[in-house]
Amino acid sequence: MENRFFPFEQLEVYRLAVAFATEVYRATANFPADERFGITNQIRRAATSVSLNIAEGRGRGSDREFVRFLMIARGSLFEVIAACQVAEELTFLSAERHQVLRSQAHELTAKLMALIKKLSPQSG
Repeated sequence: MENRFFPFEQLEVYRLAVAFATEVYRATANFPADERFGITNQIRRAATSVSLNIAEGRGRGSDREFVRFLMIARGSLFEVIAACQVAEELTFLSAERHQVLRSQAHELTAKLMALIKKLSPQSG
């Protein structure tokens, strides 16, 4: 089988999103078992949604649609950070692990916004 990439796989922002989701899964691995269908699931779904929206948006065929999905990805990223704050308050997530996730999220947000700006029509 030929080793070819899908167009979204070549994007740095996509690779960062996958790394972020992977870190979120690791960070939530020891959350309480009774939270499996609560905050654990919510954080993981939102984290995974970032890379999924980047991929889906890239496959839509137009810059306008891609930008729309990048904005959805950004919203999911913010959702993860908000949920992580709750998880830290509940002592499910250490302050150190939370800071690692916040740092990754800041980098990812900057890359998302740079791509959005590049793809968006210039105003005036």
